[in-house]
Amino acid sequence: MTHRLTLQTSDASQAVRAAPPAKAAAVKPARRGPSARNLVVRAAAGDSCELDNFQRVSVLAEALPYLQRFAGQTVVVKYGGAAMTDESLKDRVIKDLVLLSTVGIRPILVHGGGPEINGWLKKVGIEPKFLNGLRVTDAATMEIVEMVLVGKVNKSLVSLINCAGGRAVGMCGKDGNTLRGKIKNPELGFVGDVTSVDTAVLSQLVSSGHIPVVATVAMDSSGQALNVNADTAAGELAASIGAAKLILMTDVPGVCTDKDDPGTLIRELTINESRDLVGDGVIAGGMIPKVECCVKSIAQGVKSAHIIDGRAPHSLLLEILTDEGAGTMITG
Repeated sequence: MTHRLTLQTSDASQAVRAAPPAKAAAVKPARRGPSARNLVVRAAAGDSCELDNFQRVSVLAEALPYLQRFAGQTVVVKYGGAAMTDESLKDRVIKDLVLLSTVGIRPILVHGGGPEINGWLKKVGIEPKFLNGLRVTDAATMEIVEMVLVGKVNKSLVSLINCAGGRAVGMCGKDGNTLRGKIKNPELGFVGDVTSVDTAVLSQLVSSGHIPVVATVAMDSSGQALNVNADTAAGELAASIGAAKLILMTDVPGVCTDKDDPGTLIRELTINESRDLVGDGVIAGGMIPKVECCVKSIAQGVKSAHIIDGRAPHSLLLEILTDEGAGTMITG
């Protein structure tokens, strides 16, 4: 199994991600003093009053190898769930994205907006309908989906990133033929599967230091707008642009052997182990399509995929810049 970089600092001894409980026991060596992982959280939160100078440089020592490793690399982040609806969490995610961009990592933010869509559907008297977890999207619903995702949610995120010091550009899958698709299932209406990806516009934006913010509305060959699952869109974009990482921000800690016990979090999986856990029923329900999305992106060239809890403070920074991480990392 491929592990994260091994780091040693005065505050944090060597740490590795825990292997799946069925395969091996978690490795958690004792630490001397505050863990560098916790210091990263506190530093990112601006908790400077509790950090002395030595602790501040320990944070940098923990993060430096990752900053060097991923400088100039593209990271695709799918953003959704509670982290989009809670204003304090949203503020942290936005600032984390800007920090990554500032230090030379190239983030692309791909977002959904389910709660916002539901709210506007109710305002216009349309009852949201779902089939097997997917939104049934008739013509009237598609009009609201496109309006909310592309017009409201997307531009709100762009404004927040720019106000935080970043340089964001909003777009949707229709722009530059970035996402082409076809209808997934006639029973679902205008819900689409991605059939092709053109990364020309995205590549130009990230190479010039901008943060693309992508709403997951694609179009078919006739120009009809299609509602595409945000996880799926993020995975296809990550694979097509050759991203170093795909990160799915969710409302769960990651892949757990017991979905109701965060203490059973599996910190690292390979593709084969992921498939075994699906076959054994350990990975079930709504986690299956997320894991399948990660596996597919890795099979298409993405170096690693991650499922993290967007509700946890600075989980994005922890997953990228620390050895222990914050969720589940899936590798080839």
